[in-house]
Amino acid sequence: MPRTRLLYVTDLAYPARGRRYCDEDIELTARLREDFDLALCHPRDALSLMDAFDAVVVRNSGPVLAYQDAYDAFRTHALRTGARVYNQLTGRADMAGKQYLLDLGAAGFPVIPTVDRAADLGLLPRAERYVVKPKRGADSMGLRIVTAGELPGLIDGSVLVQPRIDFAYEVSFYFVDHDFQYALYAPDPARRWALQPYEPTGADLDFARRFVEWNTVEHGVQRVDACRAPGGELLLVELEDLNPYLSLDVLPADRREAFVDALKEALHRFLGAA
Repeated sequence: MPRTRLLYVTDLAYPARGRRYCDEDIELTARLREDFDLALCHPRDALSLMDAFDAVVVRNSGPVLAYQDAYDAFRTHALRTGARVYNQLTGRADMAGKQYLLDLGAAGFPVIPTVDRAADLGLLPRAERYVVKPKRGADSMGLRIVTAGELPGLIDGSVLVQPRIDFAYEVSFYFVDHDFQYALYAPDPARRWALQPYEPTGADLDFARRFVEWNTVEHGVQRVDACRAPGGELLLVELEDLNPYLSLDVLPADRREAFVDALKEALHRFLGAA
């Protein structure tokens, strides 16, 4: 019986700071080949190749801003033809920009205070510095750290503004479909990608699951990024539902193996249900 053909979308040459995307995708594709026929391609080539495959797996493809036209064309074609794409193209978090941070904050979710209008700057806690980031940004692309006096001239509707919080550490929770897999944290706030395994409490997992359940991705890998605020609570920094880097190299061998098994099983479920 013919095996399912997967087109695996990645940018092996993307220069991520503190990470090597290519190593992670080389390892993952080597393992996925045990179950699927698989080919790799750059995100700019996905549209022209995807129709020859049974499904597309989007992994470490880099910030969409670097190839926005190509991504928009790929997404439009996939939705029009009903192509099977993992992660599903139904996400309403980073996949759709960062408007969700405003929406979640307005709905009472524990999110870093965020505004996008000059008239709302007074709603933010006072801080010595503020973070300004594009609504369509990713991987710190276009991010700026500024003073309060610089803010009015920067807000034009295309950026978000957040106070720069003196947090204890950042922590990320990783899910395959809606199943929790592992957590990692950066004990030194100045070294975001110097990660270590983290054992979450029940309250931590409740926090993370709340955002995964809110999102509209039934099939896909999601990463919930949070910071431990000065008061001890967790606040959402980002819900990555398009192409989250997984930091598999940080995991012990048994946890890494368990993740790969979970991903394989999830892909088989997704393809079998389609």
